[in-house]
Amino acid sequence: MIRTIFFDFGNVIAFFDHGRAVAKLAGYTDMNPVELALALYGGPLADDYECGTLSTAEYVRVALLNGRLTCTAVEFLACYDDIFWPNPEVINLIPKLKPRYRLVLASNTNEAHYRRYTRDFAEILAHFDHLVPSHHAGCRKPHPEFFAYAKQFAYADPGDCLFVDDLPVNVEAANRAGLCGLTYAADGTLAQKLGAAGVEIGTT
Repeated sequence: MIRTIFFDFGNVIAFFDHGRAVAKLAGYTDMNPVELALALYGGPLADDYECGTLSTAEYVRVALLNGRLTCTAVEFLACYDDIFWPNPEVINLIPKLKPRYRLVLASNTNEAHYRRYTRDFAEILAHFDHLVPSHHAGCRKPHPEFFAYAKQFAYADPGDCLFVDDLPVNVEAANRAGLCGLTYAADGTLAQKLGAAGVEIGTT
């Protein structure tokens, strides 16, 4: 019996596109967009930031250097954070899962993006019992350590937990961790998939 449902954030609760940030920052550098995207999101820099081993100030300092950016740190973050927009299919379902299920966010997220979306999506995230971003966990999905960290907030046996994520590699890792994985696709079938997993969806 499902008691706890974990939801990913990016491309589940809300969509995101790093290209939005790159397009805005392109005016501050002589790099082309592909080079700039690699400088900001490629390699260990972005991974370290999402794992919380790098502070926001240090990430921004290195990103400005690597991207040959002339903007200030404040201008950089204003562009860098403006990448999210809501996914109505999931957002409309979440209130209908409370109070029957415990809801936990489980997201690969750095500090700056986490601050932005917890502010912009505060209303829907208020339905969640706990938020688990990777920079708090100290590791990212699909690493087993992430799931070990997240499971402590489930308040249920792993087999009684459903893990909803858009990336099959993360769903497979959830299954290996003993959770019931469900791959999300933005095709209008989430309610049907939840029902097939034994989740009862309320009317309000």
